[in-house]
Amino acid sequence: MTAMPATELDQPHDLVGIGVGPANLSLAALADGVPGGLATAFFEQRRNFSWHSGLLIDGATLQVPFLADLVTLADPASPWSFLRYLRSRERLYPFYFAQNFHIHRAEYDAYCRWVSDNLPGLHFGHRVDAVRWNPGTELFEVDFTQLGLDGEPETAGRAHARNVVLGVGSEPYVPEALRPLVSSPSVAVVHSSDYLDSRDRVLACEHVTVIGSGQSGAEVFLDLLRRRTPGAEAIHWLSRTESFAPMEYSKLGLEHFTPDYTRYFHALPEQTRDELVPRQWQLHKGIDAGTIAAIHDELYRHTLHGGWPDAVITPGVTVRTAGRIATTKVELHLEHRQQSARSCLTTDAVVLATGYRDRPPGPLLAGLTPYLRHDSSGRLRVDSDYRLILDSEVTGSVYVQNAETHTHGVGAPDLGLTAWRAAAILNSLTGKAPYPMPRRTAFTSFGMNRPVGPELPDRPPARLARTT
Repeated sequence: MTAMPATELDQPHDLVGIGVGPANLSLAALADGVPGGLATAFFEQRRNFSWHSGLLIDGATLQVPFLADLVTLADPASPWSFLRYLRSRERLYPFYFAQNFHIHRAEYDAYCRWVSDNLPGLHFGHRVDAVRWNPGTELFEVDFTQLGLDGEPETAGRAHARNVVLGVGSEPYVPEALRPLVSSPSVAVVHSSDYLDSRDRVLACEHVTVIGSGQSGAEVFLDLLRRRTPGAEAIHWLSRTESFAPMEYSKLGLEHFTPDYTRYFHALPEQTRDELVPRQWQLHKGIDAGTIAAIHDELYRHTLHGGWPDAVITPGVTVRTAGRIATTKVELHLEHRQQSARSCLTTDAVVLATGYRDRPPGPLLAGLTPYLRHDSSGRLRVDSDYRLILDSEVTGSVYVQNAETHTHGVGAPDLGLTAWRAAAILNSLTGKAPYPMPRRTAFTSFGMNRPVGPELPDRPPARLARTT
């Protein structure tokens, strides 16, 4: 993307977005359809849109239906829907006959790139460095650096905004014991987010260990199993969890990813919310039942000519420490909790399917520190409209996306709630309802009170350039 014109920089924006992943891309797409228009700009450090590129494994599908695109569940008539993307590619009929409710992950990435290539107001290759509140102008100052093709800084700039939204996403999590090895070029220790880029190197290794029992770990293990010779697979798959458990995917279980549950969860006491989230891991950290079946089928296929596959699958194992031996090998020190037993495993490659953690917004929001409000655990307080709770001196709003699990529940990172959350933010921003919200979305009544639909907040809307 090109740099923002100076004339555009001089004008305050109604909303400036930081980060362009699916969450802010959804917000930008829905903002494009707000009657009367909104002055928006979204900044992204990367040169173009990319969604989990290291895990776009052949055959891997989304775990949500295609209706959970960027806009449809808030605005089925939007020009930025997945079906409109298919029509633009003359692929509606092939999709219709394919009868795929869950699309390929690579196809979702291609759809998002289509939106990002055509939607106005997105500025890739722009790194946001700081956000400050200017009491004199009553505007947020967003400092950014335009990056060259080589990723090096070229020019600095500043945008002004009445409101800001953070969509900086998450970052790969590497257990502390393995962090020194990930940065070492002599050993093949990679996070699953880089799996495809490193796959040839990993496959060339004699023995491979996959760590992590979620969907990513299962997909990596399955891909390796399919590509290695039966009887000589030499793969270990280890997990801390007590089993390689299927994801909760019953129809009533999925109602935990509805706006009804999100509203219920937000209204609970902080301590209750903190106790709930870890217990609900199987709602979002389990393995798709189809993937589990495919793994078993592949393991069975490897027995067709006699013998068992050289694949060890062990749950309940913790990696205590890890180190490099013989220059290119890795030694993992393991502990099996139920047996209270310890052992060592020597391997040539490790793929860490250890998930992601919210990227801390602290450095970006350092300039807002005096205005921020925190809960008893030191986390940012977020209201039901996804706004950070700030000092009353700040008349603008700072919204967050995909950083509110502690206040909004396990559905925070779920693609199925992306469009609804973006619509909720835009309704809050305008003080109106450009995207009418359903009064009820689940058959389950969470809690003792009857479910009620959303209403516009009593507090004033975010400040905009226009009042119509």
